[in-house]
Amino acid sequence: MIALAEFQQYPLDKKIQTLYEHGSFVMAIRYYRYKINLYLLGNQYVEVFIRHKCASIEKILPLNPSHSRMKFYSDQIRLPREIC
Repeated sequence: MIALAEFQQYPLDKKIQTLYEHGSFVMAIRYYRYKINLYLLGNQYVEVFIRHKCASIEKILPLNPSHSRMKFYSDQIRLPREIC
């Protein structure tokens, strides 16, 4: 399993490759100018921020359970209690 701290140090292209090879797609939401894909990597959730107008990935970040975006996820799927 890849440690989240190690994953965060990867360049963007290696993060994308790692998610493709080892992550599981959970769901997607629209949030302002982004389409955000939620992935499960090991036991950590990771958000992939895609500028849909440019069709480009801008950033990949660990899920922040205190962010207001959580309501978009929790309305559609049941996340573990320690995340919500």
